[in-house]
Amino acid sequence: MFSWEEYDNKEAKLVKKDLQEQTPEAPKGFPVKEEKEQPIVALPTDNLSNRQERAKRAVEQFDQQIGEDVLEGMGSRVDVDQKAMINCRADVNQLVPFKYDWAWQKYLDGCANHWMPQEINMTPDVALWKSEKGLSEDERKIVTRSLGFFSTADSLVANNLVLSVYRHITNPECRQYLLRQSFEEAIHTHAYQYVIESLGMDEAELFNMYREVPSVARKASWALDFTKELDDPNFKTGELEQDKKLLRNLIAFYCVLEGIFFYCGFTQILSMGNRNKMMGTSEQFQYILRDESMHLNFGIDMINQIKLENPQLWDEEMQDQAAGMILQGMELEIEYAKDTMPRGILGMNAAMMEEYLNYIANRRLVQLGLPEEFPKAGNPFPWMSEIMDLRKEKNFFETRVIEYQTGGALNWD
Repeated sequence: MFSWEEYDNKEAKLVKKDLQEQTPEAPKGFPVKEEKEQPIVALPTDNLSNRQERAKRAVEQFDQQIGEDVLEGMGSRVDVDQKAMINCRADVNQLVPFKYDWAWQKYLDGCANHWMPQEINMTPDVALWKSEKGLSEDERKIVTRSLGFFSTADSLVANNLVLSVYRHITNPECRQYLLRQSFEEAIHTHAYQYVIESLGMDEAELFNMYREVPSVARKASWALDFTKELDDPNFKTGELEQDKKLLRNLIAFYCVLEGIFFYCGFTQILSMGNRNKMMGTSEQFQYILRDESMHLNFGIDMINQIKLENPQLWDEEMQDQAAGMILQGMELEIEYAKDTMPRGILGMNAAMMEEYLNYIANRRLVQLGLPEEFPKAGNPFPWMSEIMDLRKEKNFFETRVIEYQTGGALNWD
């Protein structure tokens, strides 16, 4: 009887013969390089004893030089003066000694700041959402638009961090925070999904809104324009223009996507919570806002540190581009406000939101060392001062949350 073992042996011989016939001969006059036999690491299928012997032989034969070649050039023990934000040649695997204590502290704050979406009770929201008279059409539009934008916006941020930013930031303590931030972005996307699922909303509609609704799609498209080159695995920093591309990416994502694009939707949802509507959703947004405030401050510190270490990047052209990016982001967010609030609602309207966005844009410019564009702009929503007042962002975490380890232990009174 023909067995599978005989079939496999026959097939293996045919493949080996075919490969030998296809292998070209070396040109005459050129020495033939002998191929070094590679250690066999694949596990056999015959018996356990043979498998163990093969593993031992593979370990004995493995070439340690390969790993040593990778580490060569990184130096030995890292001196703190060797560390840098970008284009550092010191070993990025050596976390200490710290050069940027603020980055490590933000990592620790983020870890103590942990929460999960399931900790928040969504039952009242579900009842209100399903009630025919629970919310007006304008209020439903605000909830739908906010969840539609944010459900994918945080994924865009996370992808940018993982695929672009992390590779080119060469400081290990900053990388440690970036890892924490990436996880928090995943929690945020989870939170939006949790709200959408709890309310029984159309998931396909919400998660594709960044493709289908113009005011949402334009914001997502604007942000993605700054990652298309950095996503290329062959992109490298080290030259002036390449370093500027990285800096523009950081400004776009920290100062605009997280620093401007989130604020209209957050204000709307938190205003709804202040009116005892969609309380669970509002609480989710409060936790997310706390994280985003920390992300924003970390990003601005990182951008300013890069500017300090690489002053050639922060020339007049770059300053003009940075200011222009912030103003563009503001205009796109104003468009979004007009789309989501065609009429007055929740004690606000599009005109008030425009003034608020002028105020936010001023803050972003000042944080980068640039002059304000709207010197008369103020905050038209004083009731937001304890949560979103941008002049308190730096101390938001420390002043609002004192002693806790998980989100369920937070006290927002």
